[in-house]
Amino acid sequence: MDSSNYSRTSSQTLSVVEHICAAFIIPIIAVFDFLIFSFANCFEQQPPQYNKHRYGSEHMARLAHQTCFAVNEVEALYELFKKLSSSIIDDGLIHKEQLQLALFHNPDIENVFLNRVFDLFDEKKNGAINFEEVVHGLSVFHPCAPMEEKIDFAFRFHDLGQTGFIEWEDVKQMVADVLMESGIELPDDLLDGIVDKTFADADADGDRRINKEEWKAFVVRNPRLLKNMTLPCLMDVSAVFSSFVFNSTED
Repeated sequence: MDSSNYSRTSSQTLSVVEHICAAFIIPIIAVFDFLIFSFANCFEQQPPQYNKHRYGSEHMARLAHQTCFAVNEVEALYELFKKLSSSIIDDGLIHKEQLQLALFHNPDIENVFLNRVFDLFDEKKNGAINFEEVVHGLSVFHPCAPMEEKIDFAFRFHDLGQTGFIEWEDVKQMVADVLMESGIELPDDLLDGIVDKTFADADADGDRRINKEEWKAFVVRNPRLLKNMTLPCLMDVSAVFSSFVFNSTED
């Protein structure tokens, strides 16, 4: 193969990788980037409402120790959490309908990526997210979070059937969902070709599913796959909520 053909082939492979990255990782970032800044704007317009669900200073310190956040940043996240968790049902939990209301101004609008992220944040699998789960989940997107955590989260995001593998059908379903959300339709054979190309790059043993080691190796070869697994605004959460962060400290 001459150099021009090799360059063209490499470019095509990279293009596929970038499309898969856009299909999977960017929607996660879009959900939280929009959520954080939309609620930051809400707090600039009115002070946060305090409810009966309070976390003490020891609890805040423990969460800070477990994650990439400082104590005052955990407190600032709690203000966001209280605002969101009381938008429909004030029970100290975030339900999927509340996220849908915050993002789409309609609690009944479904979104495949929001559903997937919600399921991953819901550590207890009880259909709702508590404050600890929010902090744990957001910490993965912190600029200082270990790369291993980002790789693992992205793997679990793709593992739709929770089988411990990214199945060929999982990738096809997610690509199809991305296209559907964008109003784009592709012939089935073209869609299959995109998925086949991705698996040719990542599925080292050729069994039509990607295990964790294969996924890690794939990401190492293509680090841009995870470049959007970081939310820069999480580097200093207290600055994002500067208008009220001083009110978040326990009396």
